[in-house]
Amino acid sequence: MQTSFSLVQLADPDVSEADKILRSCVHCGFCTATCPTYVLLGDENDSPRGRIYLVKDMLEKGEPARPEVAKHIDRCLSCLGCMTTCPSGVHYMHLIDHARAHVEKTWRRPLVDRLVRGALLRVMTSPRLFRLTLAAARPVKPLAPLFDLVRLKPLAAMLRLAPWRAPRSASATPGVRPAMGPRRGRVALLSGCVADVLEPGINEAAARVLTRHGFDVVRARDEGCCGSLAHHLGRTKEAHAAACRNIDAWMREIDGEGLDAIVTTASGCGTTMKDYGFMLRSDPAYAEPAAKVAAKCRDISEFISESINLEYVSRPALKIAYHGACSLTHGQRVIDAPKTMLSRAGFMLIDIPEGHLCCGSAGTYNMLQSELANRLRDRKIANIDKVMPDLIAAGNIGCITQIAAGTPIPVVHPIELIDWATGGSAPKALERTRWSDAVGESIE
Repeated sequence: MQTSFSLVQLADPDVSEADKILRSCVHCGFCTATCPTYVLLGDENDSPRGRIYLVKDMLEKGEPARPEVAKHIDRCLSCLGCMTTCPSGVHYMHLIDHARAHVEKTWRRPLVDRLVRGALLRVMTSPRLFRLTLAAARPVKPLAPLFDLVRLKPLAAMLRLAPWRAPRSASATPGVRPAMGPRRGRVALLSGCVADVLEPGINEAAARVLTRHGFDVVRARDEGCCGSLAHHLGRTKEAHAAACRNIDAWMREIDGEGLDAIVTTASGCGTTMKDYGFMLRSDPAYAEPAAKVAAKCRDISEFISESINLEYVSRPALKIAYHGACSLTHGQRVIDAPKTMLSRAGFMLIDIPEGHLCCGSAGTYNMLQSELANRLRDRKIANIDKVMPDLIAAGNIGCITQIAAGTPIPVVHPIELIDWATGGSAPKALERTRWSDAVGESIE
């Protein structure tokens, strides 16, 4: 693709990067087949190729974002399925992130949209506020249809996604959980995330697996949200501040007793954390430590695959429909590790038809674009129903919450199954199933 940025424009490192990305696109259209919004809507402007043209025109003219352009950029899930299928290596993720920042900087959204986005960012980056919000949402969940009627669809979507039961208290206090038996290493576990409020059992399961296999598990002091939500809302300042806070927290551990890896069970967070080096490449104080931290970031399944030979006990050979979270499959290209890990534990994995398509979660997307998100969720669940699984496994808390809102089939994180298969208790989602008390002997 030819571009016509001026030398003055190219002096901006973000525009220069956008120029390189735009020039790598050859208009082939392979991306359209794997774009969820194009599959649903059939609108070229809601495909990666169409959005690339819109972004190119907007940036070249150096003009404020127009409402029509913002609409199509907002509809992008950042599932990054287009990057997996692109034969030219177009780094769509960095381009759409820059476009979102440009929209946020140059276009004043309608008042309700601004208030909703600001509230989401404030609440979902603070575990304390998020817990209070969930408690306040439970009594008014039945009123969700009324919010739809008065055109407050984001609020209706938030109420529908809020759990009926109060999540268990999180135990993400700073400190070190020592390894059981001979010590093999030391890892940090991301715990400043609202995932620990929604389902603290996931990180607890990860910590048990890690310590059971010889790793000290660090919950770093002053660590917080990874910055992903702010980043995908185009709020660059807040995203970078969150990233810098975590980098400071983890660098203290790296420079102190050291870290073999920084592990996360939330693949959406992991994709952003692995991109810290790029995000802060122009920051003289943080460019180097950001790259150092990013190089140590691993999804829990990726770290286990690289570093641990799991010691299994027998468990029921349940039929698992594995949903590859977009952030893990397309964003991090971690595809085989979770499936191999589960298969070796004795679970029977089934591929989901149209497995490459997003479930509609995508951070705050299922609240800000609830109609499209619900259509994608229903499509995902219809495909899952075709394979009739006992359980659904997904490696991202957003996907777990999104899918669980539309099906009675238990939805769990793979690490919860691995904890169970290496001597731990059954996942909470199995509490009222016939498998909840299943135990077994060591597998030789």
